[in-house]
Amino acid sequence: MSKIQNAISPTRQENYPEWYQQVIQAADLAENSPVRGCMVIKPWGYAIWEHIQQTLDQMFKATGHMNAYFPLLIPLSYLEKEAEHVQGFAKECAVVTHHRLEADPEGGLRPAGELEEPLIIRPTSETIINIQFSKWIQSYRDLPLLINQWANVMRWEMRTRLFLRTSEFLWQEGHTAHANSQEAIEETFRMLSIYETFARDYMAMPVIKGEKTADERFPGAQNTYTIEAMMQDKKALQAGTSHFLGQHFAKSFDISFANKTGDIEYAWTTSWGVSTRLIGGLIMTHSDDDGLVLPPKLAPTQIILLPIYRSEEDKALVLPYCEELAQTLRAQQFDGKPLRVSIDARDMNTGEKGWQAIKKGIPLRVEIGPRDIANNQIVIARRDELPKQKKIIQREECINSASNLLAEIQQHMLEKATLFQQSNTHVIRSAAEFEAFFTQNDDDAPAPGFALCYSIHNDAIQQMAKNLKVTARCIPLNQSQEKGQCIFTGGATNQQIVYAKAY
Repeated sequence: MSKIQNAISPTRQENYPEWYQQVIQAADLAENSPVRGCMVIKPWGYAIWEHIQQTLDQMFKATGHMNAYFPLLIPLSYLEKEAEHVQGFAKECAVVTHHRLEADPEGGLRPAGELEEPLIIRPTSETIINIQFSKWIQSYRDLPLLINQWANVMRWEMRTRLFLRTSEFLWQEGHTAHANSQEAIEETFRMLSIYETFARDYMAMPVIKGEKTADERFPGAQNTYTIEAMMQDKKALQAGTSHFLGQHFAKSFDISFANKTGDIEYAWTTSWGVSTRLIGGLIMTHSDDDGLVLPPKLAPTQIILLPIYRSEEDKALVLPYCEELAQTLRAQQFDGKPLRVSIDARDMNTGEKGWQAIKKGIPLRVEIGPRDIANNQIVIARRDELPKQKKIIQREECINSASNLLAEIQQHMLEKATLFQQSNTHVIRSAAEFEAFFTQNDDDAPAPGFALCYSIHNDAIQQMAKNLKVTARCIPLNQSQEKGQCIFTGGATNQQIVYAKAY
């Protein structure tokens, strides 16, 4: 029996980390830059980010948030104002210490003009934004203040991987201020639910919504909430976070206001964000051994037409036909927007065009040749099915069913990913079972999945999990309040925690 030939080598089973890199390369998403740890996002990868960005931006604005922009450089003294915050990011900060270059004796360049105060390239913007909030907020009438920023940030990572962990990455960071704790808490959960909705309905990626344990909390936050996704190697990916900051930052940066009785109070603040890491999540949730698989709602091209011709006479017939069909399809809508249709009219083998479309993850491929035109038919193939699973349908059926087919693909991808997550989430009932679950002889072996167990998660449990290269991913929000026994200490608790190996 001959081995199945795949477009990506190695396969997921053979070498998952290398498979991930090869999917990115085959889909032409991104590549490493000359600057260590930074990436160049290529047009196809950036187009995916634009659809993520545009969709989330609409969701944010629908809940009253407005976009603004804040400086890339943050004075060191600002970062020092919130001790826990600076401690959490200190080892990742890139520091600007000079403001010009001058020639050195060897004919090269060297830094000159030392700054009076070092500037930090933003690892996150709580400090610089809260300084502005303290100026903008004077009265209860100025609240709530709901701001979002689309920006890049820098965190000096030692071990990097495209999209998942790079020194520079793109993201959005929401920052809000409120008159009381209840409003701020409601905002924290509102934005977490938006992330969950986006992951499920647009990325077709099921997530577990929960609270981070104290050791995994955002530096300076009172509570951190997260959406956790399971990748195909059964590792967890933190896909988005929402933080209730309490009054910590408000007190550090004097964000105060006069309430209705004229008394001065400190505001209650939140922050929340997702990044280009979501593209890594898309890749590892859905892609296969033939390349990228994109959910239709986020695919830059949803339908690609592949004209087939062997002569100039055939070309003169097929290309205009494809143009007309593309225009007709673009008049149809999916997810409230015109279908995104393109034609691959390059002068190259149709089979190679088809494989490139497969590797790029385009949801629907449509092949059209002279014989198809004569028979008023087309050949259609779905990316969520095997490459050779093609179907001949009538032209009108293609036009009438295109949107429904995309909806079916979107739903099928979600159902497949949900089943995978559920099948690989295990209830653990003892410390010995926990250790056996996560103990592996081979560091390169696949992760076992998610472990759900009753746990108090003290320092000793945290260290034990760390020794197994495991972290507490979250305390699920939708768990029952039934009491149980901590599998590690035997103490009574109604708290269940999801543990996993993670990115």
